[in-house]
Amino acid sequence: MTETMRAVEITKPGGPEVLQLTDRPVPTPAHGQVVLKVAYAGVNRPDALQRAGAYDPPPGASDLPGLECSGEVVAIGDGVDSLSMGDKVCALLPGGGYAEYVATPAAHCLPVPAGMGMKEAACLPETFFTVWSNVFTRGGLKAGERFLVHGGSSGIGTTAIQLAKAFGARVFATAGSDDKCQACLELGAEKAINYRDEDFVKVMKAEGGANLILDMVGGDYIPRNVKCLAEDGRLVQIAFLQGPVVELNFAMMMVKRLTLTGSTLRPQSDLAKARIAQDLREAVWPLLDAGTVAPVMDSEFDFSQAADAHARMESSGHIGKIVMKVGG
Repeated sequence: MTETMRAVEITKPGGPEVLQLTDRPVPTPAHGQVVLKVAYAGVNRPDALQRAGAYDPPPGASDLPGLECSGEVVAIGDGVDSLSMGDKVCALLPGGGYAEYVATPAAHCLPVPAGMGMKEAACLPETFFTVWSNVFTRGGLKAGERFLVHGGSSGIGTTAIQLAKAFGARVFATAGSDDKCQACLELGAEKAINYRDEDFVKVMKAEGGANLILDMVGGDYIPRNVKCLAEDGRLVQIAFLQGPVVELNFAMMMVKRLTLTGSTLRPQSDLAKARIAQDLREAVWPLLDAGTVAPVMDSEFDFSQAADAHARMESSGHIGKIVMKVGG
């Protein structure tokens, strides 16, 4: 390994144009960590929030954006016996994925699924960790339940639709265009609701209400979500694209015995993320190996086009995941 590497840094808070190539020292693995030579890096909305100055990295994490990647193990820290030099993996990262090399806990790495390329594998960690921990662990989705996911054509949405369907739930999704709704249907949604034309509250009430809702919109969706939940329903909040502050009448929560919860992934402890990784290895990786579920790919950009990749994501025109090619 060389001593320096190319990386994309945030030169100052701002729009996509503040992302610039730079040279950084190659990281060394701490106890329990490995260093990966990055093949592809996933592009996610938290990266854009960090770029805009609205989402600081947790203490000890790299200041470089990038929360997931695929790559090859090229250095192994003390205390690691689960991985070997040369292993091909995908990994959830504390940060630093927009670089030729990145350090991450070995327990947050998972093998590249059978028959899957490195490009597709780079799209797995952030969305699959998020969906599994929020929909199945926190939200407790069961077979036969009615599950509503907002933003069904996003990376999170396309993953949630497939996994919920694979585990026997009835899946409903919202999206903002007919093309996006069609994509949701093709992935396994029973009904896709174009929120520009239909009221998801009316649709879900006609179905008996949602047992579980995964929401990243927030804002006025929150009281509407509460209205369309069935008795003993659960709302899991994972982002607030329309803002976190809203007026809400909590009486319905008591009357219908609702659970309102949520989480963010990045600030959780290494141990918590390792437990999610183990759950995924046991319950979800066999589905990926078999091709039962797969990441939905939107577009690929070169490492030097990080600004264009962010612009594509923030346009909200994408369906599925955006990746950057970093190495070979």
